[in-house]
Amino acid sequence: MEILRLVVGPVMTNCYIVWNERREAMVIDPGGDSFEILSRIGKHELKVLYIVDTHGHIDHIAANAELKEAHPDAELVVHASDEPLLTDPQRNLSMFLGADVSSPPPDMTVGDGDEIALGPLSFRIIHTPGHTRGGISLFCDGESPPVLFCGDTLFQYSVGRTDLPGGDFQTLLGSIRNRLFSLPDDTRVLPGHGPETTIGEEKRLNPFLR
Repeated sequence: MEILRLVVGPVMTNCYIVWNERREAMVIDPGGDSFEILSRIGKHELKVLYIVDTHGHIDHIAANAELKEAHPDAELVVHASDEPLLTDPQRNLSMFLGADVSSPPPDMTVGDGDEIALGPLSFRIIHTPGHTRGGISLFCDGESPPVLFCGDTLFQYSVGRTDLPGGDFQTLLGSIRNRLFSLPDDTRVLPGHGPETTIGEEKRLNPFLR
């Protein structure tokens, strides 16, 4: 598995382009700078099969429309509970940032335990509400070490904010403790903002979870 991280948009969102040896790709959280994302896809000659939003906030969906236009056969994926956020500028918070951004509706909604297959790679959906009601993480244990894309649920030594509509602090902590912390300690954690970490590191040092 190849993973390319791009830091995009005004709040520096981590957008990940993931692909297999057949150059079949998935784009996770295209939160802006669509030209840069599309340029990298073209540079690596990738076929985009999925565009996955870990949740429906503007800083994770802003380039959905441009990616779908450029790759119309790619399936746009979000958790069912966050589906309404994609097309509603008030719910996805773009209206409050002085914009009026809406995404195309999803082609596929997912729930806990579903899997997204990218050729030989399989990504298990873990429902991790708390930042939003439909927040998801994607876990791939076919790699050594395993890899987790967790959106705005867990950060290096921090956690996602819960003061926005749909957020709940205790729900978020439960998602991390009960779902993510059950994963192997060496799991690479690739968050929606900031640097990479590991599950073991966050168990030991994250002040919100000690």
